[in-house]
Amino acid sequence: MMSVTPIPALSDNYIWLIRQDTSQSVCVVDPGETAPVIDILEREALTLDTILITHHHQDHVGGLDALIKRYSPRVIGPDNPDIQGIDVRVRDGDQVRIMGRLFDVMATPGHTLDHISYFAPGIPALLFCGDTLFCAGCGRLFEGTPEQMFSSLNRLAELPEDTLVLAAHEYTQANLTFARAADPDNDAVTYALQECEKARALDRPTLPSTIGRELTINPYLRVGTDSVRQAAGCQGSNDDNLATFTTLREWKNRF
Repeated sequence: MMSVTPIPALSDNYIWLIRQDTSQSVCVVDPGETAPVIDILEREALTLDTILITHHHQDHVGGLDALIKRYSPRVIGPDNPDIQGIDVRVRDGDQVRIMGRLFDVMATPGHTLDHISYFAPGIPALLFCGDTLFCAGCGRLFEGTPEQMFSSLNRLAELPEDTLVLAAHEYTQANLTFARAADPDNDAVTYALQECEKARALDRPTLPSTIGRELTINPYLRVGTDSVRQAAGCQGSNDDNLATFTTLREWKNRF
């Protein structure tokens, strides 16, 4: 059985640790910091076999050089020459084998132009989506367009509903606070925020989420609903889902 563990890093990042129960070899996703990874590897006598990278931002690759020098893992990431240390550069439609399972590479631009996500069908189905899809939110548009991010989110939303959403940041509480304003008639958001506040008070992670849950509470995946369109002021006959998404994303930047 494949399992995933969040390693807290920096102020609000998660570095995901992937392992098979029968092996001491592991994979980590987006190591923005070195020390937390080394700590768990040494404490549990694990072998770092592979590193997955979703995009080039420093809080996702900051620990890469030191981990390569110490453990010599295979490094898989976007076809972006600015990221130093990648052995296997992948693009949309490629497949990579991690811990005995095949992962599909999905181009998910928007937050950055080089952003990719990794999806492994099966039980459990796993989605490592970096800074594209968060619990109840999505990433800022630093390089891409609203059209690109909206397309990326819609693509992820079509994955099986039981897929675990393994995002890279603990942004859930802030996202749900915004979702309550952006989707005020949604009781599921209110309940999710209450549960999130309890978890964070105990310093527990709010991830993973699931695709099914995100379809219920994430306003960026609910832009076709009357509640979200009304809150965004996008109810005119000429308004479409992309316009609502664009308004929501700009609203969140100022929220």
